[in-house]
Amino acid sequence: MRLLSVYSVKIGLLLLSWFATEIAAEEYFIADKHAFKEIASDLEAGDKVILKNGIWTDFEILLKGQGTKEAPISLVAETKGQVILSGQSNLRLAGKYLVVSGLVFKDGYTPSSAVIEFRRNKSEMAFHSRVTEVVIDNYSNPDKQESDYWVALYGQHNRFDHNHLVGKRNKGVTVAVRLNNKDSQQNHHKIDHNYFGYRPTFGSNGGETLRIGTSHYSLTDSFTLVENNYFEQTNGEVEIISVKSGKNTLRGNVFYEAQGTLTMRHGNGNIIEENIFLGNGVAHTGGIRVINKDHVIRNNYLEGLTGYRFGSGFTVMNGVPNSAINRYHQVENATVENNTFINVQHIQLAAGSDAERSAVPIKSVMNNNLIFNENKKQPFTAFDDVSGIKFSGNIANSAVLPELAYGVKQEKISLKKQSNGLLVPTSESLNVGAKRDLKVLAKDDTGVSWYPKIPAVIPFDSGSTRAVDASSKALLAAISSAASGDILVLAPGQYDIPKLIKIDKVLTLRAKQQGKSKLTYERSALFEINDGGSLKLDGLTISGESSPDSAGNSVVRAQKWGMVENYRFVMTNSTLVDLDINHSYHFFVTGKGAFADEITFINNTFSKVTGDIVRLDSEIEDLGIYNAEYVTLKGNRFENVEGGVVKLYRGGTDESTFGPHLLMTDNTLSNVGLGKRNKSKSSLYLHGVQVTDIEKNVVTNSAPITVEHTVGEPKTAIVGNTFDKTDVPSIKELRVKGPHTALLKNNTVKNSGAK
Repeated sequence: MRLLSVYSVKIGLLLLSWFATEIAAEEYFIADKHAFKEIASDLEAGDKVILKNGIWTDFEILLKGQGTKEAPISLVAETKGQVILSGQSNLRLAGKYLVVSGLVFKDGYTPSSAVIEFRRNKSEMAFHSRVTEVVIDNYSNPDKQESDYWVALYGQHNRFDHNHLVGKRNKGVTVAVRLNNKDSQQNHHKIDHNYFGYRPTFGSNGGETLRIGTSHYSLTDSFTLVENNYFEQTNGEVEIISVKSGKNTLRGNVFYEAQGTLTMRHGNGNIIEENIFLGNGVAHTGGIRVINKDHVIRNNYLEGLTGYRFGSGFTVMNGVPNSAINRYHQVENATVENNTFINVQHIQLAAGSDAERSAVPIKSVMNNNLIFNENKKQPFTAFDDVSGIKFSGNIANSAVLPELAYGVKQEKISLKKQSNGLLVPTSESLNVGAKRDLKVLAKDDTGVSWYPKIPAVIPFDSGSTRAVDASSKALLAAISSAASGDILVLAPGQYDIPKLIKIDKVLTLRAKQQGKSKLTYERSALFEINDGGSLKLDGLTISGESSPDSAGNSVVRAQKWGMVENYRFVMTNSTLVDLDINHSYHFFVTGKGAFADEITFINNTFSKVTGDIVRLDSEIEDLGIYNAEYVTLKGNRFENVEGGVVKLYRGGTDESTFGPHLLMTDNTLSNVGLGKRNKSKSSLYLHGVQVTDIEKNVVTNSAPITVEHTVGEPKTAIVGNTFDKTDVPSIKELRVKGPHTALLKNNTVKNSGAK
């Protein structure tokens, strides 16, 4: 009876405490930054702060206090999505049981190291706190190489969920879990139901979407759960997710047309399960990369992945013996079971094998996996001894490498599509691969319902078509009033342009009659591509006859510095003449730090050029940075060009990027590259280009092609070309000893050496 009485008193006190908390809780409606500052230091459990709808500029929010599980301290928008944080704004949380929701960050960038940070400073962290239904949209520092996080998780037991993050363009991880103090280790954070939208190719290291830990703390366990997130076209670099700590679980996530891989870069004992990778045949789409010990990779579904090397559909790396903590630890005790690989072009084992990375995988297994390729090409590549990976119960529809055949049975397999959209064997008795009832997360079940998930890139020619009269005034007015995606059709005639045309939208300029619309200009360049801009030219004649009589003119240039958004440039069926008013007259010049997703030339004619056609060589510091991902030249004619057709440079030893790529086919070069100011002495100069295809070109009386291989096992094919009065291509291996690795095949050489 006494025990019951004591128990009753305790219950009564708890109820009284709860009732008092409810009475004491305040609700604050905040209309400006000053009002928030007045109440920010006095928030208590149960308090609710409501920010008034509108645009809040340069608002640095610190939400701090000691909430409870039953009565958290919350900061919310008056209406979800209608509180816009712009300029230099950010959010920090410090304390316990804090909740933030409904905010939008756009039209600016963080003044600190993160947009959202689960700490106030190095000693005050957030615990048991949550950020939900928050949008960060293109909130990128205008200095592309200035690094920051969008979200940095510190402390323990925090949750980041149902948020929408899209368009990070400057250096730095989108979401980072930090372990650099004891209060942030073994943190048990939960990252779930977030929409990670388009992250453009960054063009160097530093473009990860999610990182858990760092190499310095990689032997520390994090216990972070990454569950049910949607990664769409997160293309920043080869590591979409970089796991650099132990005991994390990544489960139920979808990777849709995402270039790169889920990489276990450092740390041990991670579980990767029930994730869906859908590449749809898009270049460089990858799956899972394995490094370190004790990982479990099971019940994942991978389809339509084209990536290779470190970006393959599935990769098991070689390690470095007695590796430093920041290099590559040996793969040991990895369990890879019940995964489905459908139309995955590359499964690479002992990848990265070289003089340093010589520790082959050991004590590992690959069991009960399904491997199916419609083209019946087997996907495996073994770069070293793979006997340390034991194969058992795997089924494939093609023969595999002889050394793996003991554990991979070849069978005739037919597939059917289930209601979840995934392919499974028609035969119910074929019980291999991922489980049949695998849940496929819908994009609409992630992020927020009140903010649109719009296409990341506006296509050329997707807008309205507008006729333009033959005058510079009419053309400039049309460009000014056009919307992104519009097509401006130029009437026949001459357009004498008096000023630089800045392109800050996606725009096509097309001649109504091919070759009948002529553009001249009086400034040092005709077009300058700025942030937000992409330009397509079709059927025009462009002359440099009215350009200033000075060195260094160009026709098109990317913004000279400070450009943060990727751009595209396409030119077809056009004629370029008289780019010779003075020396070093180039056609296209990149700005420092500018990055093109594509630069494409098809069926154009260039004649009388005193400089280079395309200069993509501004990043000479050898930091792994470059200026364009894809450069394509098809069916063009280049005559009397004193410089080179393309100068494309990617220096350094970093291996985290896919490009640059160069495709050059069916072009004619005559008297190219022989000018005295052409320092490379080449008609085409490629340094550190990762993928090069030079096919069926005719090169006459020109400087040779120069290719310099650096890192990343570059692929170079020079096939079916004719070199007349031109030296054979020069291929150099700058970092690997031995003969070059380029494929030179079926080329015809006549009368070697330009005259």
